[in-house]
Amino acid sequence: MPKAGFKSITVSEQVYDKFFDVFEKNKPELVMKGINSFSGYVTYMLEEMMQKDKTFARYAPKIEKVAVDDDRVVLKDNIKNRIAEVAIQKGELFCQLCEEKDCVHVGFVFSLPDVYEVLNSRGIKHPK
Repeated sequence: MPKAGFKSITVSEQVYDKFFDVFEKNKPELVMKGINSFSGYVTYMLEEMMQKDKTFARYAPKIEKVAVDDDRVVLKDNIKNRIAEVAIQKGELFCQLCEEKDCVHVGFVFSLPDVYEVLNSRGIKHPK
């Protein structure tokens, strides 16, 4: 039984093991972010995914993913009726259309789960 103010969930051992392995491997970086427990890590990941879903839902009708290459993502901006190319430059994402490192196109790219995983593995983080 969880303590007051908390709820428990059930996940498969496979899912638990994957999350726990990532938590253990990244413990020093997570502690620097104030994440000191496995439960805190899972909570952090759930909150991150909810934020990404909110961003995706907000911009998805306005922006569409066209293609993903090794170092760039091509988007169709339905508001501007233009193609936006977001590329990796100097270890950061850069939007060729807006000529910025932090615009809706860059944010949209970070909201794409498959692209986010690749960026994260390369150490490329969303500017906050």
